[in-house]
Amino acid sequence: MYRKFVMQLFLCNMILVSGWFCVKGAQMNRLASLPAFEVKITEDYSAEPKADRFCGISRRAASGQRVVDYAVIEKTYKYDLAPEDYEALLKIVQAEAGTEDIEGKMLVAGVVLNRVDSSKFPDTVTEVVMQKEHGTYQFSPVANGTYRNVKVNGETIEAVERVMKGEDLTQGALYFASRKGADPEKMKWFDNSLVRLFEHGGHEFFTNGR
Repeated sequence: MYRKFVMQLFLCNMILVSGWFCVKGAQMNRLASLPAFEVKITEDYSAEPKADRFCGISRRAASGQRVVDYAVIEKTYKYDLAPEDYEALLKIVQAEAGTEDIEGKMLVAGVVLNRVDSSKFPDTVTEVVMQKEHGTYQFSPVANGTYRNVKVNGETIEAVERVMKGEDLTQGALYFASRKGADPEKMKWFDNSLVRLFEHGGHEFFTNGR
């Protein structure tokens, strides 16, 4: 009887000791795992985020939790334009397609960038926009001065940003014209020398003849 009681007491002690080691082991595992899963918040979100802006465009995207630097976002862009070229692209799109929908604005931006990519045209946006052919500017808003005074709106900014990130609706177009407001003689050159691709809004789009 006495031996049986001792054995039961011994077993109870063993169970308690095993339980203690299990608890301690779990605590040690938890402590060991902390460096791998601990997240330290070092940024101060109590202050209002500051936005680095260019031409009215925020170059840092802010949310309620963190700020993403523009340099990170910039890596996703297909075109890396100098500030003066970016401004020139915004202004020519606004001047040429300010009354068009966002696709119309994207098409004009795309044609300008197609020219930059083409060996037949200058190598920068500013040079493309300011190019003259036989003493005449290629873009009528540059010729009549409206290009210089346009106010770029949010939809134009969105259109240009989307094209710079690689959205291309142009089907390779290098030219566009508004037949309604164009000189009939100039439209004859478009019709006889180029290949018409499609029409969108108030513009017809063309590429080089075969």
